[in-house]
Amino acid sequence: MDRLEKSKEKYKQLFGDGVPAANATDPDFQDILSHFIFGEVFYQGNLDDKQRELITLVVLTTSETLPQLKAHVGAALKLGLTPVEIKEAIYQCAPYIGFPKTLNAIHEVNEVFKSKNIALPIESQKQVDEKNRFEKGLAVQVEIFGDVIAKNRGSAPSNQKHIQDFLSAFCFGDFYTRSGLDLKTRELLTLCIVSSLGGAEGQVKAHVQGNLNVGNDKETLITAITHCLPYMGFPRTLNALACVNEMIPEN
Repeated sequence: MDRLEKSKEKYKQLFGDGVPAANATDPDFQDILSHFIFGEVFYQGNLDDKQRELITLVVLTTSETLPQLKAHVGAALKLGLTPVEIKEAIYQCAPYIGFPKTLNAIHEVNEVFKSKNIALPIESQKQVDEKNRFEKGLAVQVEIFGDVIAKNRGSAPSNQKHIQDFLSAFCFGDFYTRSGLDLKTRELLTLCIVSSLGGAEGQVKAHVQGNLNVGNDKETLITAITHCLPYMGFPRTLNALACVNEMIPEN
């Protein structure tokens, strides 16, 4: 199939037989969009469609493009992603983009769930309590990043040690320990989140190494960042690829 046929097939798989609203007002633009995203990007690399939709959800959440997020929640359900997987992907954004943007995204997800009679709240995926969230979070942090965590904690000035504690207990304890998504998926999604933020190249490099440590290879990282391209644009995509290449040089 050529990319036009591929795009029609993929669009129908994701969204059904509906016609995009832009077809009536901006048909040329809609053609460029559909043929590139659904005829080329979706077929590049080694990720399956469920992984691609999870990436799409977190990038749209990060950029606060809520109408498109709502459409892709429906597509994610159509592909067979569970409500738990969708919610956990959105929740994973919170430590990187903050609570307000994440809450806005959660609202849109819930609207789609209600329209499809998915009962709320969905089952809890919490795996920590007040007594162990720091300990378990630190353990996951070390599993992902290794010895650098002890160095970071040890070198933090006394008036900033609370930030390191928050990072371990909140980011990794409250979120990374949750069930619903495995560690490799969470770390890949995090790479896409920090890549799409822009200006976070230090964190992108750290999460490139983290992805390697949990078993995501360079091909997977390139595919994931490529899938972000239509949603975050070339500048942030090229910056993220530069980070990948710096951390994992080509032979």
